[in-house]
Amino acid sequence: MGMYKYIKNLWKKPKENLGEIWSQRLIQWRKEPVTLRIERPTRLDKARSLGYKAKPGFVVVRQRVSRGGRQRPQIRAGRRSKHFGRRKIVDKNYQWVAEERASKRYVNCEALNSYYVGKDGLHYWYEVILVDRKHPQILADKNIAWISEKKGRAERGLTSAGRKSRGLRKKGKGAEKLRPSRTANWKRRRDLLRK
Repeated sequence: MGMYKYIKNLWKKPKENLGEIWSQRLIQWRKEPVTLRIERPTRLDKARSLGYKAKPGFVVVRQRVSRGGRQRPQIRAGRRSKHFGRRKIVDKNYQWVAEERASKRYVNCEALNSYYVGKDGLHYWYEVILVDRKHPQILADKNIAWISEKKGRAERGLTSAGRKSRGLRKKGKGAEKLRPSRTANWKRRRDLLRK
């Protein structure tokens, strides 16, 4: 069994397998900034499988996202109808939100992919793999040079987490209204009704 297989098995049940290290890690991460650039990935097996390479131009960022329902604070003054819709319905998973926030912070980089590294009662932590679009070593590498032309991958939901949240992992029966997008499909059906 190779090294990556052992790492993968450890991360199947991290709380049990990592024990004391897991709780110490979460305590330390809570004290750190929301977006933090790190030297090397915490889950090397996962990062490598998602396209990470230990070379200049690749940046790994640990992003913290608040858990729980996205609910606005209660508005006391002014009885208007829009004040009563407190719960925000956001059709995005936490991982997609983490990718967007990380790429917003590092404007010269593009989000390649991300993976889960931890959670507690208040937060989720994801590590986002970012690639510098203009770095000469990235432009010279034919396997990753394509990313220099793809701007706003995280914002447009083109990463793996974004595509999952948009329902694009399904095909065929039951997924008729997902392509090219839910909005485009709704507009097309709306226009047919108007005719």
